[in-house]
Amino acid sequence: MGYLGFIFASSPTRPTTTHHVEPDLTTLYAPKKPVARLPKPPSVPVPMEIVMTILEAAYEDESLPAYNALLKNCALVCKDWSSIAQKLVFRNVTLNTQTAAIAFLQAADRATPRGRVLGDAVVRMKVVLDQNQPYRLSHRSFARAVALCPNLYELSVALYGAGAPGMDIVGLPDASRMKRSAPSFDERTLAILRAGPQISALQFSNWSDNSSSLLQLLDVWPSLEYLDISGTTPQLENDNAEPFPCRLRELRTNFQSSPSMEFMRWLLHNSTGTLRVLDLAREPTPDMLEYLVSVHGATLESLALPTCGTHEAAAAVRRCAALRELKIEGAWASPMLYKAPPGGLQHLAFGVDSDTALQPVIQAIRKSDELRAVTMHVWHGGERHPQMNVVKAACALKGIELRLTKDVPAFRSMTRGDPVPTATYPRIRSLDNLLYMASRASTTH
Repeated sequence: MGYLGFIFASSPTRPTTTHHVEPDLTTLYAPKKPVARLPKPPSVPVPMEIVMTILEAAYEDESLPAYNALLKNCALVCKDWSSIAQKLVFRNVTLNTQTAAIAFLQAADRATPRGRVLGDAVVRMKVVLDQNQPYRLSHRSFARAVALCPNLYELSVALYGAGAPGMDIVGLPDASRMKRSAPSFDERTLAILRAGPQISALQFSNWSDNSSSLLQLLDVWPSLEYLDISGTTPQLENDNAEPFPCRLRELRTNFQSSPSMEFMRWLLHNSTGTLRVLDLAREPTPDMLEYLVSVHGATLESLALPTCGTHEAAAAVRRCAALRELKIEGAWASPMLYKAPPGGLQHLAFGVDSDTALQPVIQAIRKSDELRAVTMHVWHGGERHPQMNVVKAACALKGIELRLTKDVPAFRSMTRGDPVPTATYPRIRSLDNLLYMASRASTTH
């Protein structure tokens, strides 16, 4: 046997024993002394008045959908927050379909305490009566929804006529849309509306061939102070009709054609001495403007016209000595209009393009002592107007707020406020105005 064989020679076989070992990785420590824990202090809930104030402070009328989305999320926090958020959501109600109306009628059912709270919270309501919709909101459901809201202040109604089969095409001209038929309100519907709240503000947009619907609604609410009507030009059904009884503070019109002198005289018969705001989206005839200024010009505080390009029109406007707000949407106005602005003018709004004569405007800004804001609708190269920087400098020197926009709807929105009395212009949309509407509606019932 060699050397290596000696070393690695197999040893004799021996019996082996198997041991099963389970490792224990647990480390043993000395017992710890128990820790004395202090009792948890009771949670103090946030007072609901503070929650209400915070949620109200988030209100912005210009972004109402976003505000409602916020309130819906807040309603998921807890039961107390849910009741507050729901009440705030119901301040502004929109009903577009019969499905929405049924849900609202169930939620605001005055047979239940919760329904009375939600119905009392409604201050503004917007309804769409569209004959083209397969599940359209019915007239009767519309009236019942209004009747459930005793504190309703402002109502907006949009009426769309039914198009012929296959002719309901999106984008048709307004003239075609207004040839569509729509039914009038029946006596039962009118009776329900009369038994409901006496609203203060009505906005009615008529896109049908039914010219009697507006007159029906005007007959329902003798309490109206603010009226905004557009679409189909209304016509009096009877030349001997009794004058409209309301004493309006504000009138806005946007008809497809100029209304008759007889209609305007009928509408504003009892508003002499009370009319403060007049907004005409369509240029009035010289005779119409002369009538409006001669009868109502002494009390007008705000006047809006699409254009004012003639010396006669400018002379008529200058006779409105109490104006605090003047709005000319078009980019051209007679220079005579700005030569001697009213001493109490607080807001001036006008359109600007590359050819607008701005020098008279600049002189009016420099001479004015009460002017608080200037709003300009910039279009057709107006931003490159050689005197644009002069206007900005004149406003900055006098501490006047300058607001610019290139969008017509934005211009109109910026120069229109809530339908409430005001002593300063431009008017705004705010939470304070909404609270005023709610309080005013509550005191009239």
